[in-house]
Amino acid sequence: MNSAPTPPPPVAWITGARGLIGNYLVQAAPRFAPRWRVRALARADFDLLDYAAVRRAFAADRPRLVIHCAAITVVSEAQKNPGLARRVNVGVTESLAALAADIPFVFFSTDLVFDGRHGGYSETAAAGPLHLYGETKLAAEAIVLKNPRHLVVRTSLNAGVSPSGGRAFNEQLRRSLAAAGPGMKLFTDEFRCPLPAAGTARAVWELVEKQCAGIYHVAGAEKLSRWQIGRLLVPRWPEIKTRIESGSARDFPGPPRALDTSLDISKAQKVLSTPLPGFSDWLAANPSEPV
Repeated sequence: MNSAPTPPPPVAWITGARGLIGNYLVQAAPRFAPRWRVRALARADFDLLDYAAVRRAFAADRPRLVIHCAAITVVSEAQKNPGLARRVNVGVTESLAALAADIPFVFFSTDLVFDGRHGGYSETAAAGPLHLYGETKLAAEAIVLKNPRHLVVRTSLNAGVSPSGGRAFNEQLRRSLAAAGPGMKLFTDEFRCPLPAAGTARAVWELVEKQCAGIYHVAGAEKLSRWQIGRLLVPRWPEIKTRIESGSARDFPGPPRALDTSLDISKAQKVLSTPLPGFSDWLAANPSEPV
């Protein structure tokens, strides 16, 4: 008697798979989410702004999960091209969330939905972005959260190695230092909660497997200033000769900056089996990890 054929594993779409977090999610799936067959979507597959092409691919693949990482994430790029930023960060999210109305959908947002006046923001804290990038992410959050099955993950600075070599904050800092000359100022009064992108990927897969929905903050367990982050990372880069100096974001000549967007991660910590690490502890425990 012939046994019934084994059904194929469910398909999970990951957009922005050539970016930092998307790439780490793809790499982490075999270990932390082996029941999924991941389709790693990048620009070469189709343009997410071509909604007809997206609908055709969705109908063909019939994914049972969408993790949406693709976005315009650089604050200055969003400011320079606000129309494109809204189409990508809000319009594409709305389109994908509608297609995924009956399945889990994960949207990546940012600590920059907050104005940075207080820090230690919980998921229920009032948002108030200072710039267009945060505004587009907050608008997209509102769309995603209309569906009680959908998940918003707010994260902070993520460290790692991206396919392009320039998407992680540590890669950007390293490039800036290499080009800065003898000295470069890093702010002592601007705070974030950095974490390794590998830790973000592991946490998000666990939230997916536990069918979490709503908003979760996934960030490092340690609040650090830009200057403190630089002091931790520069010793890992012996080729960098630039001296980092302390400075104040209040002296920055550009637009206002959110000074303390540190996140309260206690909600996620209660769910996750592996605690989200502090960045300095993670660096100390992984001295050979490329950053």
